[in-house]
Amino acid sequence: MSARAQRPLRILQVSTAEVRGGAEQVASNLFRAYRAHGHDAWLVVGEKDGDDPDVRVLANDRNRNVWSRFWRRAAAGLTPAATASRTAAVVERLAGAVAEPGRLLNYYRGREDFDYPATRGLLALAGERPDVVHAHNLHGGYFDLRRLPSLSAEVPLVLTLHDAWMLSGHCAHSLDCERWRTGCGRCPDLSIYPAVRRDATAYNWRRKRAIVARSRFHLATPSRWLMQKVEASMLAPSIREARVIPNGVDLSLFRPGDRRAARAALGLPSDAPLVVTTGVDLERNSWKDLPTLLAALERISERWTGPRIHAVALGTAGPNGPVGRAAIQFVPYERDPSTLARYYRAADVYVHAARADTFPVAVLEALACGTPVVASDVGGIPEQVDDGRSGFLVPPADVSALDARLDLVLRDDELRAQLGRHAAERAGQEFDFERQVRRYLAWYAEILTLHRRPVR
Repeated sequence: MSARAQRPLRILQVSTAEVRGGAEQVASNLFRAYRAHGHDAWLVVGEKDGDDPDVRVLANDRNRNVWSRFWRRAAAGLTPAATASRTAAVVERLAGAVAEPGRLLNYYRGREDFDYPATRGLLALAGERPDVVHAHNLHGGYFDLRRLPSLSAEVPLVLTLHDAWMLSGHCAHSLDCERWRTGCGRCPDLSIYPAVRRDATAYNWRRKRAIVARSRFHLATPSRWLMQKVEASMLAPSIREARVIPNGVDLSLFRPGDRRAARAALGLPSDAPLVVTTGVDLERNSWKDLPTLLAALERISERWTGPRIHAVALGTAGPNGPVGRAAIQFVPYERDPSTLARYYRAADVYVHAARADTFPVAVLEALACGTPVVASDVGGIPEQVDDGRSGFLVPPADVSALDARLDLVLRDDELRAQLGRHAAERAGQEFDFERQVRRYLAWYAEILTLHRRPVR
């Protein structure tokens, strides 16, 4: 039976925040698409930004014990919400130590924090029992991972991994480290997000394995690269079924268009070579590689003889200024997708310099707008960029390689046009958001049939 014939499904999704990075964007887009398709959908988050009544918050602080709530209220009374001084931070830390000393001790031990009591009431947040729970990133300080066994026993559970945190003793991406395969410990970099204070990664890994061993769930990844890691991980024995379902973009918004008109609408120089990149808090984002991009731009600019190269960094507030003889402009996070699409259409090339990434939505958005992509050859990006046809892949942190490919795309008008045409064609064939939505809905229907849970 088709997904349409089984409507309406009751779908509860779980995500770190309503608005933040690519993973949160995927969850929010699916939530709104499910409602548009006539289903009952809710999004449960750790951090809510808008006023949508179907976006519900895991109110962990409200669900803590009386002792904890008393001391946190006391701290709030001593330091008004508008205060951002060092004194306020000290008072807050002291209150936290008194309110939950065990939790603070675990922090200093390097143990991952799963103490988020609102998770116990997750299923009730929808107001009616969901047919399926679809969880996205479960890190970010809002979800008690210890609830997975009971949750997966009560309702069909789908996990979509957007990074490798579930496989490791603390990090969302392990880079070149392979210790996640065998139990972590002796971690080479405790500062990788989510950072831990001390090396308790072996303990964290064993605790996750014990939780997962008592759970049964369906698992999706957006890339084959991440699925291969999952298959070699502690998660594998607990998976009922696994599928690779690539992320998609709204092709009615992200589509080719008039480059000059886009630049005029955004107030960008009409005749300058334009490079666009994106990323939340790029200057401090451990997964992105802004220094390599800036170094490549500086090299190109020193030998450039035409109009001054202009670069735009979306999603990051910062001071505009020179990069060699080029210029860079920082644009804060843009929530309006139509404006975001204009930036891609305005660009001659989109650059995604990264140390690690799974299947970045920004790359798909640029491709769909007919903009060639030059990106680091890491994670699932090679599954997005058809090297030599829709853009180019370069080794990570390789300034010379990025410089050479950027220079080639910016100088060769015919090549740039060819790359852009193929980029839009491939996005239309493989990365349509509606295709992603249909695949998940059809899978939910299959899962419910398997679990013999009738859909009203």
